[in-house]
Parts: sequence; C-alpha cells; structure tokens
Amino acid sequence: MPNNSDTSVATADALTLLLHNQHALAAAIEEITKWLLENGIDAVAENAVVAMETLDTNAQALTDAIMRLRQ
Repeated sequence: MPNNSDTSVATADALTLLLHNQHALAAAIEEITKWLLENGIDAVAENAVVAMETLDTNAQALTDAIMRLRQ
C-alpha cells in the first residue's frame, strides 16, 4: 500500500490534470461567448459568462487543494 505522501502526490497530480481540463473548458466557453456576443445572442452569452465564473471559482478551490497536498 502506498504511503500517505505517495497518495498525496498522486491526488495532487490528478487534481492538476482536472485543473488543466477546467482551464481548457473555460477557454472554449470564452471563445463561444465571444461569438455569441458578436452575433447578437446576448442572453445565451450571459449564461456562458456565469458558467465561466463558476469555473474560475472552482479553479481557485482546486488550486488551493493542490497546494495543500503538495506541502
């Protein structure tokens, strides 16, 4: 069975990958939001902005957890 340090590193690594995925999703949503705004679909764009804000909030929580695990 791996020791607690190995488990923490593996968990931090997995969370880091999830964080990278989250950043990629946010970038994609940002591009779609830009297109929506340029094409006059403001209501949908506003919903996309809310989704990006949620991703940002959760990204910070993931970053904090990763940093605690890596200590």
